[in-house]
Amino acid sequence: MKFEDLDTSMRVFETAHDHCVLPELFIVIRLDGRSFTRQTKEVWQFDAPFDVRFRDIMLQTTEHLFDSGFAVVYGYTQSDEISLLLRRDDATFGRKTRKLISVLAGEASARFSLSMGSLACFDARICQLPTQFLVREYFLWRQEDAHRNALNAHCYWMLRKSGNSAQESTNRLIGLSVADKNEFLFQGGLNFNDLPSWQKRGAGVYWENYQKPSVNPKTSEAVLASRRRLKHDLELPIREQYGSFIDQFVEEISP
Repeated sequence: MKFEDLDTSMRVFETAHDHCVLPELFIVIRLDGRSFTRQTKEVWQFDAPFDVRFRDIMLQTTEHLFDSGFAVVYGYTQSDEISLLLRRDDATFGRKTRKLISVLAGEASARFSLSMGSLACFDARICQLPTQFLVREYFLWRQEDAHRNALNAHCYWMLRKSGNSAQESTNRLIGLSVADKNEFLFQGGLNFNDLPSWQKRGAGVYWENYQKPSVNPKTSEAVLASRRRLKHDLELPIREQYGSFIDQFVEEISP
């Protein structure tokens, strides 16, 4: 059999289940660190429940994904996860879901591993969202998840550092309301409201315009040149203000 015929016949098997994101749908990719809970405790030795070094590596990884071949307009990271919003008209790889998942998971895994100096792995999933409202809701959901996880993490580690076992600490938190957990931390000397915003609400990465001193090559006059750079935003707005903040990225990419 000629190679061309063999190639054609075999490619059917690897592409038979190809799926593509439909045109006009918004694409959000969420990446999660695989076994990061165990890694942070046993291998990497980060401070619990939050560590600035880990935060910065996650931000660097998120920034790297803006340069991974896809038209990323907003990145959000909290804990060991990253969410990326793509331009609505991004047609990279024909919008094939397997390409979106494999390439971005691979890029994130490689970048994080290089920063850490040890192996790390991310998985990825796709949210296909038909409306601007749902894009807003998605990012509000992830921010609220960050807030819930941060509250639980601080309570858990306050208990652990007080001598409780992992199981005892988990059991102590069962059935406690948000108010109960806030009061528990306050009684232990920690005001949850005073913690850095990035711990409670995550952080964003996006393009910002700025002015840079330059020289007009024709007149040699000093001028300000408009440039663009990626910003790490550690003070994101919250709740409805965050929804309005997200709208700007959706409106920017809508036709």
